[in-house]
Amino acid sequence: MNKKNKFFDIYLELEQDITSGVYPAGTLLPSENVLAKRFSVSRETIRKALVLLLENGCIQKLQGKGSIVIDRERYSFPVSGLTSFKELQKSEHMNATTKVIRNERATLPNRIADFAGLPRGSSCLAILRVRYLEEEATILDYDYLLDNTKPIETEILEDSLYQYLENEKGYEISYAQKEITVEPLNADDKKYLALHGDTHVVVVKSTVFLKDTTLFQYTESRHRLDKFRFVDFARRR
Repeated sequence: MNKKNKFFDIYLELEQDITSGVYPAGTLLPSENVLAKRFSVSRETIRKALVLLLENGCIQKLQGKGSIVIDRERYSFPVSGLTSFKELQKSEHMNATTKVIRNERATLPNRIADFAGLPRGSSCLAILRVRYLEEEATILDYDYLLDNTKPIETEILEDSLYQYLENEKGYEISYAQKEITVEPLNADDKKYLALHGDTHVVVVKSTVFLKDTTLFQYTESRHRLDKFRFVDFARRR
């Protein structure tokens, strides 16, 4: 063990224990005293290692209990593709369900109108859905459809909006422009998502176009940090 950076070596060893399943998700790490004896170091050194585990999403501190191991399973979310949640659910074999929170005619929020390059005051169908992974509220999806005149049945929105639009309404959904950011929690995140001390979420904003280049949808998908990894394919020209 590197004497100069003992805490970092301990962090790496504990991270490996977590990854290999020695300490499964949902279980508590041994106490600081137990870990100090295991590694023959001070509790202060152990605390430094635990801080690294915390900062890297391996554990969550629970007051009065200790350090609980976080479920680090992540699903691959294609950045460049235009994939519905239902399609992603099938490809990643997710245990997932959807709950509709909002489904009504509304005025497009000014910030979204500005982002999408639309006139302020534009009408839309506003949809808010919570995605549950392993029975935990993990994703919050805002959808604004710009050419629909009435709400869509809840059963459809809980199954697959794109399947309905393409197969039943004849939409030719073609491409999207995306922006990915990490943002502080908003009021809806705090209200609907199962957060584990998170202060931020990953936000994917998309403007979606039909084959004839008509902009028909704006989406904002807000992801809990620990469940998704965003992937893309790149080739050097």
